[in-house]
Amino acid sequence: MERFAELKEAVETVELVDSHAHNIVDVDSTVPFLNCFSEATGDALSYAPHTINFKRSLKEIAELYGSELSLRAVEEYRTSCGVESITAKCLKAARISVILIDDGLELDKKHDIEWHKNFVPVVGRILRIERLAEKILDEESPGGTTWTLDSFTEVFMGKLKSYPFKFLSLFLGFKSVAAYRSGLEINTYVSRMEAEGGLDDVLRAGYPIRITNKNFIDHIFMLALEVALCFDLPMQIHTGFGDKDLDLRLSNPLHLRSLLEDNRFSKCRIVLLHASYPFSREASYLASVYPQVYLDFGLAVPKLSFHGMLSSVKELLELAPMKKVMFSTDGCAFPESFYLGAKKAREIVFAVLRDACIDGDLSISEAIQAVKDMFAENSIQLYKIKAAAESFDLNNIASIPPKLEIINRVQDVALVRIIWVDASGQNRCRVVPNKRFHDLVTKNGVGLTCASMGMSSAIDGPADGTNLSGVGEIRLIPDTTTKCIIPWAKQQEMVLADMHLKPGEAWEYCPREALRRVSKVLKDEFNLEMNAGFENEFILLKSILVEGKEQWIPFDSTPYCSTSAFDAAFPILHEVVASLQSLNIVVEQVHAEAGNGQFEIVLGYTACGIAADNLVYTRETIRAVARKHGLLATFVPKYALDDIGSGSHVHISLSKNGENVFMAHGESTQHGMSLIGEQFMAGVLNHLPSIMAFTAPVPNSYDRLQPNTWSGAYLCWGKENKEASLRTACLPGAPDGAVSNFEIRTFDGCTNPHLALASIVAAGIDGLRKHLRLPEPVDDNPDNVKDKVKRLPKSLSESVEALEKDVVMKDLIGEKLLTAIKGVRKAEIKYYSENKDAWKKLIHRY
Repeated sequence: MERFAELKEAVETVELVDSHAHNIVDVDSTVPFLNCFSEATGDALSYAPHTINFKRSLKEIAELYGSELSLRAVEEYRTSCGVESITAKCLKAARISVILIDDGLELDKKHDIEWHKNFVPVVGRILRIERLAEKILDEESPGGTTWTLDSFTEVFMGKLKSYPFKFLSLFLGFKSVAAYRSGLEINTYVSRMEAEGGLDDVLRAGYPIRITNKNFIDHIFMLALEVALCFDLPMQIHTGFGDKDLDLRLSNPLHLRSLLEDNRFSKCRIVLLHASYPFSREASYLASVYPQVYLDFGLAVPKLSFHGMLSSVKELLELAPMKKVMFSTDGCAFPESFYLGAKKAREIVFAVLRDACIDGDLSISEAIQAVKDMFAENSIQLYKIKAAAESFDLNNIASIPPKLEIINRVQDVALVRIIWVDASGQNRCRVVPNKRFHDLVTKNGVGLTCASMGMSSAIDGPADGTNLSGVGEIRLIPDTTTKCIIPWAKQQEMVLADMHLKPGEAWEYCPREALRRVSKVLKDEFNLEMNAGFENEFILLKSILVEGKEQWIPFDSTPYCSTSAFDAAFPILHEVVASLQSLNIVVEQVHAEAGNGQFEIVLGYTACGIAADNLVYTRETIRAVARKHGLLATFVPKYALDDIGSGSHVHISLSKNGENVFMAHGESTQHGMSLIGEQFMAGVLNHLPSIMAFTAPVPNSYDRLQPNTWSGAYLCWGKENKEASLRTACLPGAPDGAVSNFEIRTFDGCTNPHLALASIVAAGIDGLRKHLRLPEPVDDNPDNVKDKVKRLPKSLSESVEALEKDVVMKDLIGEKLLTAIKGVRKAEIKYYSENKDAWKKLIHRY
């Protein structure tokens, strides 16, 4: 068993994406609690307590609740605690981070989708198309006349097309229950006459409407499929077993073959629900030969016996690609059903993958990747949920973006850009055709020379002293949770990459891995997570010819927060903001800054890993949109030595169990922050000279960091003091004197954001370990009291010297990675000292 300990840990710790479930009901609902264990109804339900599933599941629920092992005791516990309490307990134990809810099932006293967001960070909606059609027909037709096929189709299509733009709930796909009503042999060419006859048949049956006519159901299905194709939305289809309304003979997914062979809808992504049990092998076959077919094993797990669940999932994996198999609980009415679905899914998936390893079908690392894929990553990619799977934390709901948005979707993506950021802070990419990306690259990545992490901003070759060269190759492995349509080039996608020695084995020079590594230390030792929000300053430049040579000059020369500057740049800024929103990057504010041609875009606050990813995409977006409009956007720290510099100030806070713990909460505090917050910030202040080797990484950075320029040139902190290198701040509405976060002003647009945030986390950890305290704040211009405060490094050389002496950074960031960073920085120092005007070329690199 020791051999499988790593696999077991992966199964037990992964945060689940529940891609198909239904609403929870109140404890006094008329829905029988026995339905938690069985699909039966009426008299047949009375036999549910005699099933294997019931006896096993009741025992597991009683253990969770600490109640006696009896149905009566469990029901009494439920009633006494209330639905909120038991839902919180069940979903926390299940470790579910995302739930997609089909709320088209009519249940007595069911809670709406918004209610579920009290317990799970992300809740999305799957629209049941037949229920929408029934609700429409139950209403009076436009003009008060009898419904016609044309009037119904117009209203139905209008509502379908409106759902992707509704922001009350995250809308991620459609679902059909045609299997219950008329079977899965969908007529993809149902005629108008057939559809009209079907509608007449439905209306004659009376109200409330229940649609069972096959022709009309096929008509509805094909309309929805057209919209799904237009918006690139998945279509979930109930297949296999269910309650007795379903004719099992007609729910075999093989009946869908005519639909799957229809070239008009070959790009529609079809999800076969419930492992298609007992047709699991048939479903596995379909997923193996049709690229648009995906599988979901909810309901089969946990409703079957252990052997039944095991065999069903094994049959799914006999042929189906593991990248196309997804978890769901099919939780319905009772929070216990979500808990049981998650618990048994972990047990079954572990057993199946362990056996595959024993049989030699999979290696341990391949099995671990399959765990991540089936439990989270496949669903995140299929439903295009823009969030890193590891960011979902049931104890840290505050770190989840307030609203996820559907990523812009288009058909026929031609190319995928695989993006990484090197040690010098430059965004770089490899581009592959879309088919190759999905066939090979998602699993195996693309090759990249080790030298790529040793390049400076001056020369595209490895710097001396980095220990990196053209010898050796790593793999760039796409993080598919970050993949998205490029808003300004919609036939392309982009994705951030991790650096691996081989798939599944992280390279110690990988910046994203470095941030994960130190964040894990912060979480494991202190149960804390760092959040970050960036202010991006940049300059828009236009090209002019001077004596036949191209020169780049500022876009305008308007003053700070000028309305005329915003008017002039509005076409660019509007497109930038719209593009960022389509990438699910929250923009809080935009304004003209004080420098010539200078603007600032403030991003939303989120978990530091997501914040770093968002910053990479933000820089890409701003530069690309400016280029599209014939301008050059540059983040270079000091474009003109006689003008204002550009920073990328970052705001930092800490959270524990979803609560901002940087702010003082009822404790005695001198500075308005908690003791934890003060110790963390003191660590950052103490290590700031060496942190600057990450956050101010080029010699030009130090042209910006001058006294009396609001850039933070002294080693001190202040309250709302923009001349201090660290500045405490508070959110609007916070109590007087309270501090919600602190700002680091020595951060600019040439940084690798993952490495820079990793250095900040490392410094904060040292402050917490040593219980460091802050000195008194400097509430005057530090230049006026410079005899009392130290000057920060005046050059990159001084920052590198500080980094070389910093044993904490060496310990937490890693010696090899630090060696590479120092080598790159020294190359920057040497090159720009020997080439005095070369820094002007930086505008084309940053």
